[in-house]
This record gives sequence, structure tokens and C-alpha cells, in this order.
Amino acid sequence: MDTTWKLVMLSCLLLSFFASSSAQTCRGQRFFDNRQYASCTDLPALNCYLHWTYDQAAGTLDVAFRHTGTTDSRWSAWGLNPSGARMQGTQALVAFVNSSGVAQAFTTSIDTMSPSMQSSPLRFEVPSLSARFDNNEMTIFAVMRISDTWLSTSQVWQEGPVSNGQLGVHPFTAANLGSAGSVNFLTGQSGGSSSAGSRARRRNVHGVLNTVSWGILMPLGAITARYMKVFKSADPAWFYLHVACQTSAYAVGVAGWATGIRLGSDSPGVTHNPHRNIGIALFCLATLQVFALLLRPNKDHKYRLYWNIYHHSVGYTVIILSIINIFEGFDILQPEDHWERIFIGILIFLGVVATLLEAFTWYVVLRRKKKRSDKHPHSINGANGYGDRGQQV
Repeated sequence: MDTTWKLVMLSCLLLSFFASSSAQTCRGQRFFDNRQYASCTDLPALNCYLHWTYDQAAGTLDVAFRHTGTTDSRWSAWGLNPSGARMQGTQALVAFVNSSGVAQAFTTSIDTMSPSMQSSPLRFEVPSLSARFDNNEMTIFAVMRISDTWLSTSQVWQEGPVSNGQLGVHPFTAANLGSAGSVNFLTGQSGGSSSAGSRARRRNVHGVLNTVSWGILMPLGAITARYMKVFKSADPAWFYLHVACQTSAYAVGVAGWATGIRLGSDSPGVTHNPHRNIGIALFCLATLQVFALLLRPNKDHKYRLYWNIYHHSVGYTVIILSIINIFEGFDILQPEDHWERIFIGILIFLGVVATLLEAFTWYVVLRRKKKRSDKHPHSINGANGYGDRGQQV
């Protein structure tokens, strides 16, 4: 028994050792000229890492910002922002591969929501600045003279496209929008921004709610109404199932729409016009559908045909726009590929089910018509339903 406990304790110690040694990827990174840094941290987004050494006597901060998994057609940037974990106000170091194929670094002060990304001085001195691109990794090396107020502050990092030597606007994916946090150069502590994390969670909630409501429940409700009502035994159960699916989809969709409004208000200067405009159209059309239930005429009413045409056309329009907008959302969030594949799989499944049910219900309808025609055949030569055979067919 003692031996068993010793083995368990030894295993725990080994696991904790390996976990602690592999907790930070940055500690295993090496530099081409064998530079050494006192501290490092794995940044929580965009495959980036920060190494630094602070010389308190000289008041200098020697940093190396490393961006892995990039290309020579992308720019990389890292900076400090004492006003918070956001882009505006950031004192940034930027690097890209110029037209000569050489990694070029410069400083720029981000003073607006639409920066020009042109070289400009920072609020502190940067006596040494260089960059190196190798093996799809961009590394920015800098020595900065900073005061004590910059020792515990917010940090922001980013990446974006380069075209013909011009630095383009960075993407607005979840990773790009979440690339901010805090750093303390004295203690070595670093972390992601709580506000950025909160926004990321809201974006994920927004995506999940809208995918479930508009992309799954809404088509499921339409399938229920179209195919179950063919069977007399399912009446009026199909109607209540249809209403339950569509009202649930609308309620969940309203919650998703509300989170989208909140995200928009929390992200000034960030707009996704197609996604936003389709979302507004969806909300308006779905609201009309819900209120249209209150104006639903009876089956024998003279306006029932026109109501059905309206209800079906608006309903199918909502479903088509919903699917388009969900894929727009995937392009914005850029989650892991398997989430999009799962949704595509769900759409394929619903499409196959709808196709099979379409064929089966047509079979049922045609068979009923044939039975009715067999029981009440049309008159031939005015014989009131009796044919030349002298008997009812």
C-alpha cells in the first residue's frame, strides 16, 4: 500500500512538473542571435508571444514581440496603451516585409479609430528598433525608455494585410478583437483583457443563439407545417408544433438580436454592414410573421388564400436570409472550422429530410386523389359516374 501511494505521489509530481514546464510556449523559444530575456508570456490571441527584460537602473525596457504562423504579406504590431486595453491611444511598434523582401519596423501612435499606419513618434523614446521575418515568424526587437507609469499598463497587439507596400485594415475576427490585455513588467504578470473576453463571450453567445433560432428551429418549424398537415391524424397537432417551433425560434432570435445590438454599441467604429442589415431585415420580417398569427383568417374565409401566400413567401424569405446571415457571421467570427461544418451538416440533414418528406407527401396526396377518383369517377357519355362496363369503377 505504501508503495502504491509513493507511485501515485511520484506520478502527480511528474505531471505537475511537465504541466508547469509546458505551461508557457514562450519559454522554449530561441532567438537567432541567442538573445536572452528575463520574462516572457504567451499572449492569448493570434499566436503571439512577448519577451522582455526591464533594466530599472537605466529605465529601459528591452522587448521582443514574436508573431508566429504569419506570412510576408501580413503586418504585425504590438504596443502599450495606458488609457486601456483598446486600439485608440496605443503606442505601437509595427513591422512588415517591404517590397525589397526585407523586414521593416517603425513606430506609430494610434490616435483615431481609422489610423493611417504611417510612421510617427511615440510618447516615449525608442532608441533601438528592428524586425526579422523568418520561417513564417515576424519578430520585433525594441529598446524603449519608459517611466514608471508604463510599467503596469495595457498592451495591444494586432495583425493585418499588406498590399503593394500599403498596410491594410486588420480583420475583425474574434481573435483580432480580443487581442488586448494587461502586462506588468516588474512582476512579469500578463493577462487578457476582461472587457475583450466579455465581448468575445457575447459574440459567441450571439452566434449560437442566432444559429439555433434562425438556422435550426425556423426551418424545422417550416418542415413541420408543410409535411405533417398532410396527415389527417396529425391535425391540429402539426399546427401547435409549428407555432411552438416558430415562436421559440423568434424568442431565441430576439435574444440573439439584442446581443448583437449590445456588441455594436460596445464596438464603436466596427461595422459589418451586410450582416447588420440582413439581421435588421430578419427581425422585422419575423416580427411581422408573429403578429400575422393574430390576423390569420379561418379556412373558409375569402382572404385565406392571400394570407397563405403572404405567410409562406415571408416565411421562406426569412429562412433563406437566415442561412445567408449565419454564414456572414461565420466569416466575421471565424471560429474553428468544425463549427461551420457542423452547421452545414445540419442543413444537409434538414434538406434530405425535407426532400424525402416532399416525395412521400406527394405520393400520399396523389394516392388520395386516385382513391377519390376511383370512388367517384367522372361521368362518361352522361352516365353519372358509370362507365361503359355498366358498373362503378
